[in-house]
Amino acid sequence: MNKQWINQLPLSSIQQVKAVGGGDVNEAYQIETPDQKYFLLVQPNTSKEFFITEAAGLEDLKNAGITVPEVYNLGEINGDAYLLISFLTEGARGNYRDLAKMIAKMHKATSDNGLFGYGYPHQGSDITFDNDWTDSWIELFVKRRLDKLQMALVENNKWGQNQVETYEQARKVIVEDLEKHSSKPALLHGDLWGGNHMFLEDGEPALFDPAPFYGDREFDLGVTTSFGGYPKEFYEAYQEFLPMAAGYEKRLSFYRLYVFMVHLLKFGGIYESRVAQTLQEILS
Repeated sequence: MNKQWINQLPLSSIQQVKAVGGGDVNEAYQIETPDQKYFLLVQPNTSKEFFITEAAGLEDLKNAGITVPEVYNLGEINGDAYLLISFLTEGARGNYRDLAKMIAKMHKATSDNGLFGYGYPHQGSDITFDNDWTDSWIELFVKRRLDKLQMALVENNKWGQNQVETYEQARKVIVEDLEKHSSKPALLHGDLWGGNHMFLEDGEPALFDPAPFYGDREFDLGVTTSFGGYPKEFYEAYQEFLPMAAGYEKRLSFYRLYVFMVHLLKFGGIYESRVAQTLQEILS
């Protein structure tokens, strides 16, 4: 990051800028001033709208009583989008029971209009999903997310006819199951894997990097099961604080399928077996 770009940030007396890990979507930097540390996310050659959903999600999570980074500024410099937030310092360890309690608290927050969706779209580096409000979870999750992913995988030559036919069979199972399940629009983190939470120096859990929308809370729980990292204690505590409906174990596979389809689209063949295995789990 060059000095001319950095000097246009709404900060004074910047002492240090250091590149840090920020996931596979954004460039990320730690910025230090005499008074505070900041976390800077940059998406090159993109308008500031790229970060609007994430910034709104951080505010909504904060308003729901969830510990998240403070949003300081969102903007655009020389054609690059940026999001400036507070820097959270990670501690040595934390309690997954406390994390489960925080997630349950987040899921108790519901949309003001009683609908599924969000005020802004999901902005991804490889695919974007609209979050237009709807009274149907099947509409939002299956038709606008899974079906769009299926079409994108075909268009990018990552799925052939055999995979499409298997998907259609699994899709039928998903729709039939969700039609019997009572979904309610809870506030979701939207990308709740092990890399998007931390325990602070005092042991308090915190969330970051949301891809927010209001949807069935099992979506978040399904995402947590995609790559591991959450111990049995977490799920037992969540069930205690906010029990899930019967049959949830099967439905969590629907959301793992979504995660692995997104990763197959982005990273290719390494996720072919994960997607195929999850489709068979749904069909079994």
